[in-house]
This record gives sequence, structure tokens and C-alpha cells, in this order.
Amino acid sequence: MKHFTTTLVCLAAMAVLAACGGRKTPSEDAAPLAVGPQFNADSAYAYCAAQCAFGPRTMNSAAHDSCGRWIERTFARHGMSVKTQQATLRGYDGTPLRATNIIASYRPEAVERILVCAHWDSRPWADNDPDTANWRKPVMAANDGASGVAVMLELARLVGAQDSLAVGIDFVCFDAEDWGVPQWSDHADDGSSWALGAAHWAENAAKEGYKARFGILLDMVGGRGARFYQEGVSLQYAPQVVDKVWAAAATVGHGSLFPAAAGGMVTDDHVPVNEKAGIPTIDIIPYYPDCAESSFGPTWHTVDDDMDNIDRNTLGAVGQTVVQVLFSEK
Repeated sequence: MKHFTTTLVCLAAMAVLAACGGRKTPSEDAAPLAVGPQFNADSAYAYCAAQCAFGPRTMNSAAHDSCGRWIERTFARHGMSVKTQQATLRGYDGTPLRATNIIASYRPEAVERILVCAHWDSRPWADNDPDTANWRKPVMAANDGASGVAVMLELARLVGAQDSLAVGIDFVCFDAEDWGVPQWSDHADDGSSWALGAAHWAENAAKEGYKARFGILLDMVGGRGARFYQEGVSLQYAPQVVDKVWAAAATVGHGSLFPAAAGGMVTDDHVPVNEKAGIPTIDIIPYYPDCAESSFGPTWHTVDDDMDNIDRNTLGAVGQTVVQVLFSEK
């Protein structure tokens, strides 16, 4: 994960908020009731650890391929209809990347659908590590990758045991998100080297006429001390979805982790989903405004992005929020 542009774009995101004067804050509506089953944070934590047990899931590696097959089997075990989308994509340096997007669908026959997505590959280089000796080491990616997939797997387990959902759900695991230009490279980074799997999926989804009411991207949703500000691209393309999700967080008692304030704009998988597939999609992603190491938090793109820094409380807060959103749809 990616670019986090602050300062000027933060001001731009705030301008979007100001421009949407008709949007209500969660406190302006009558308090809704919590709905849906209880999200099991311990289960999500175990799914996160299971991915890390394969080692870093870097592109073109045996660990990557083995973990991908495990993700497919786990979704299928929860009753999802699973298919894959395979492609050879090109990295910023021309490296051919054997990419697999994994699509797991609940009620695939349903016309009305919700998209929930995350990336499952690992960053090949810990290029934001404070120790330069680690800059070319792979990242375990417990948070930046595995946490989002872990929440989706637990959501799939929950919805697979239900028959009350009014909509179908597509859980999409994007590949080749984190092969973006490393900070130590001489290559220019214009943002196009990130989110390669999502761009491929979105282009084909548009060609195939795939529709969803909206999408929710889960990125780095398990870190200690995380708070999820309203990301700028989400506010630009899907402000009503932002409202929906942040209201859901307040309803289930996690409003403190979802402040109604703008964060930076992020180059992430939701950008091609919005721009190429035309699906209004938001990014639930942490913003650490006072973190010296990175606005994404102290472990971002470092060798410390491991299970020692995954917090069950963060996983549970995000998971229960998405449960509330999904089970509120009519």
C-alpha cells in the first residue's frame, strides 16, 4: 500500500465535505438498531495468522500461490461460489507478475449486489523500514494485506450461515496491489504501478456489465492504534457510502475509531474500481496524523508488519461495522 498524499489533498477532501452540505452526519438521524450476527475477532485474527504462516505472499513466489489456494478453499468451505481471474501483469520494472484475483460470491444469482474487497499480496520490499538494511527484504504483510482478507473470510463465514440477507455479496481479493515503485528506485512513481490486479478486474467487470450498489475496500484494518478517517477519494466518488459506513460504525459502538473527519487521498484498489468499473467504492484505511514514520502507521512497509502488531479490537471494530452495513441493506 501505496501513496498517502496529505496537506493539499487533505484540504481538497475537506472541501469535498464542505461542498456536500446536504449530507447528514450520523448524529442527525434517529439512532438505528444494530443488526446482523456478532463478528468474531478471534476468528479473523486466526485467518490473518494463517496467511502469514505461508510467509510473505510476494508475487511469483510459492508462498503466494499456496496461500491463494488456501484462500479459495476457505471461501468455498464457507459456502461461497469461488472463481479466479488470472493474468500476467507488468510490474513497474517490467517484471511479469503472475496475478490471480479471487472472487468469492454469496448468492451469485442475486441481481442486487455489494462488493467487499481487499488485496492479498505482500509488499516485496520493506522500503519504509527505519533500517536501510531491510529495504530489499519482503514484508510479512500481516496488516497491509492479510488483515483485510481475514475480515472478509470471517464475513463470508457469517453470511454463509445466514439466509436473511437481501443482497448478494462479492468478496474480491485483488492481487498485485503492492508492487508499486519502491522508494529506493530511480523509477518515477506516477501512481500507475500500484493496484494492478484491481485495475485488471475493474476493466473486465466493466466489459462484462458487472454491477454493484457500492463497494467497500478493506486495507490495513488490523493495526494497533488505528483510526479510520474519511479518505479523500472515497469522499470524491462515494460520499453517501462514506456516510453509510461511518453511521454503521457509530451504531455498533465503534464511532471513536471512525472519526467524521477527512484524511488524505490514497492511491489504492478503490481508484480503478471507481474509475474503470463505475462502482461507488470507499476505502476503510487507517490514518495516523501524528505518526512520524508514516501516515499509514509505524509498521507500514517495514519488517515489523507482523502478527505482533495485529489488534483483535481493530479487526472486530471494522468487521462489526461491515456486518452492520451488509445486514442493513434491503
